[in-house]
Amino acid sequence: MTALPSAVGASPRNAGRPVPLPQGRRGSELAMVCFAIAIMAFAYAATGLGLNGHIPPGILTYIGGFAVLIFAAHLAVRRFAPWADPLLLPLAAVLNGLGVVMIYGLQEFGRSGNPGLAITTLTTHAALYQLIWTALGIACFVAVLALVKEARVLQRYTYTLGTLGLILLAIPALLPSRISEIAGTDTKIQIAVGGFTVQPEEFAKLALAVFFAGYLVAKRDVLALAGRRFLGIDLPRARDLGPILVIWVISLLVLIFESDIGTSALFFGLFVAMLYLATQRRSWLLIGIGLFVGGSLIAGALISHVGVRFSIWLHPFSHANLASGLSYQTVEGLEGMAFGGIFGTGFGQGEPFRTPLVQSDFIFAGFGEQIGLTGLMALLLIFGLIVQRGLRAAIAVRDPFSKLLAGGLSFVLALQVFVIVGGVTELIPLTGVTTPFLSQGGSSLVASWIVIALLMRISDTGRRPAPQPIQDEGMTQVVRAG
Repeated sequence: MTALPSAVGASPRNAGRPVPLPQGRRGSELAMVCFAIAIMAFAYAATGLGLNGHIPPGILTYIGGFAVLIFAAHLAVRRFAPWADPLLLPLAAVLNGLGVVMIYGLQEFGRSGNPGLAITTLTTHAALYQLIWTALGIACFVAVLALVKEARVLQRYTYTLGTLGLILLAIPALLPSRISEIAGTDTKIQIAVGGFTVQPEEFAKLALAVFFAGYLVAKRDVLALAGRRFLGIDLPRARDLGPILVIWVISLLVLIFESDIGTSALFFGLFVAMLYLATQRRSWLLIGIGLFVGGSLIAGALISHVGVRFSIWLHPFSHANLASGLSYQTVEGLEGMAFGGIFGTGFGQGEPFRTPLVQSDFIFAGFGEQIGLTGLMALLLIFGLIVQRGLRAAIAVRDPFSKLLAGGLSFVLALQVFVIVGGVTELIPLTGVTTPFLSQGGSSLVASWIVIALLMRISDTGRRPAPQPIQDEGMTQVVRAG
């Protein structure tokens, strides 16, 4: 048999080789990462100038260290997820950087000759510790990208991760109060041993998101079946109400034994949202909202801690709440944001130190005082963009498990921001959850970076081009018998 020469335009040297694929938008990502670092550098310098009129002496250490960490994350994306969404990393970086800057400014008030009152709940190295937690978070970010080649492999561990998530939720309730309770509150959400503190709930929500995705992918056809029709809505069958009732009861147990409204709301809200995404049944949303409202009313009547939160929400300026100090934190946060006005007092200025726990639960109020309503809208827009890119990744990927997981992770991030921002601004009762990437605390920061890594892995899978054939029409050879 003899082969004729290759078709016109094809070179024998290139025969059998795939057509080179265009690269992902990593150059755009790099440019935006540099912009995020520049924003942090500007804010850090402005904080020092606002405090004492001088650029902070450690600016090179903080900005240089942060830049090295973010560039390492960018290189990891180039290596392990070249087709991932180019916006997610820069958006997370700018939030993380601004969080470090705010914590630095708060730790300097009233210290080293700076004006203001020192925050006793902050150490003199709080910003450095936050940078160290950032390094750990980015290390976990890189590890997830390197080890999880496809998000759907997590489906194999559906029930293992579900069990782990429930254990992490229950641990604080089972430990002595001196280890698990937040000082000055009845909330048991941490494990504090020897100066080291971790909040298991931050990692429980990740494990439970994987569990919910795996369970609902397997059961969605059954849960999507319609029962009776009421007021134009197809209600689910009574026999299918078991899962949502079980999750509702567990969320109430978390509320009762840990006095943690935030975790209870996030846990139940995550399941209801993913249930709706899996089945596309509005009836599940209505049932979930009804159960949540009913549970909140019951908890408000029977649990004193929850009842106090409702009282502060409804009457923050009442004489009783002000005289007892119950609404002091909420009122100081509101007054601080009002003092900031439209454009804020500027980084390093104002009096955010007057708000208790401004570095954690009320850091949004601290930003409101220093960067004003305009800056707060910019922060909310960044969070909204992260959620939008996560939902876009869910739409792009074909695997049902990955779709549901990306949607769930995006929703839980949006819900967490809504819960804490709504509480600080008195839109809803205040709950003790952190603001992702901004608040002081290692567990929240590390878990937030893992969420970004999972969304980028799913985005990489969805945006990755289909494999090219070994030969195309331009390289076809004609063979005839000799």
